Amino acid sequence: METLSFDSSALKKFVHPNELGEMQAMVTAADSELRNGTGAGADFRDWLHLPTDYDKDEFARIKAAAKKIQADSEVLVVIGIGGSYLGARMAVDFLHHSFYQAQTAADRKQPLVLFAGNSLSSSYIADLIDVIGDRDFSVNVISKSGTTTEPSIAFRVFRQLLEDKYGVDGANARIYATTDRQRGALKTEADAEGWETFVIPDGVGGRFSVLTAVGLLPIAVSGANIDQLMAGAAKAEATYVNPDLTQNEAYQYAAYRNILYRKGYTTELLENYEPNMTMLAEWWKQLAGESEGKDQKGIYPSSANFTTDLHSLGQYIQEGRRNLMETVVKLAEPNHNVKVPSAKSDLDG
Repeated sequence: METLSFDSSALKKFVHPNELGEMQAMVTAADSELRNGTGAGADFRDWLHLPTDYDKDEFARIKAAAKKIQADSEVLVVIGIGGSYLGARMAVDFLHHSFYQAQTAADRKQPLVLFAGNSLSSSYIADLIDVIGDRDFSVNVISKSGTTTEPSIAFRVFRQLLEDKYGVDGANARIYATTDRQRGALKTEADAEGWETFVIPDGVGGRFSVLTAVGLLPIAVSGANIDQLMAGAAKAEATYVNPDLTQNEAYQYAAYRNILYRKGYTTELLENYEPNMTMLAEWWKQLAGESEGKDQKGIYPSSANFTTDLHSLGQYIQEGRRNLMETVVKLAEPNHNVKVPSAKSDLDG
């Protein structure tokens, strides 16, 4: 894939060259189970082909809804927890200005996408209400069941705010529900009130749902191009289909993690050098933790934001317990370059 590459050269002192090849049979078997649906979790494999096998009519409705929200709202409040917000929050943070939330509406050009329902903090909700102020806003509530505690509480609050500001009918026109196709408390209420609804597919688990309406609607509202997002994901789907470890860098990464885990490296730090990649690590921690943390096994996923954390966690990383593996995600080219001015005297070194 032209935009993503994996460099394992720093592992030479920890992993013998033969060890990767010895993983091939295991990787091939795991790939077969995944593709053929013969392994654990077989009912939740639809994420494998989401970039190409998705509801095109719903995709068009997502883009239409995003345009409506952009036209009638200055703020979109996205209500969800776990996979119902992490992927979208990651994309919005990564694709926009580092101080996106502090920009003026004129500079931002699109609605401010804010997130709620991911904690039980009353202070957070009160502060979010204060930030919205008198601005026009809409709500996207995301829940498969409609009964998850944190989103349910937040939705009650913001639904009431909508009704107080726009009346019941006006509020109903500003609520977008992403939920189960046929059942659940949220689906039942959405049908009764006439909210526009989008589907969380049955075969897609929450932590893999960013390429469904769960992630696509908030990302589109923020002004990002979801056609390009899906096109890039489709390239990845095609690129990583071959289980051959000499060809598939995604499987190389997985195999090296397994080798290191067996050697006692039980905690992985995902590290980055860009503050707007912080939520990438938060999303990755859910992906890794929920997928691997089973049967009293699994690599513990943690993260560090460099260079910031080099001045806090750096001491432990360098000289603490030798149970850490580090994966660095870095951008080949930053969005901007800043020239450091010279000084008459070099007192700071």
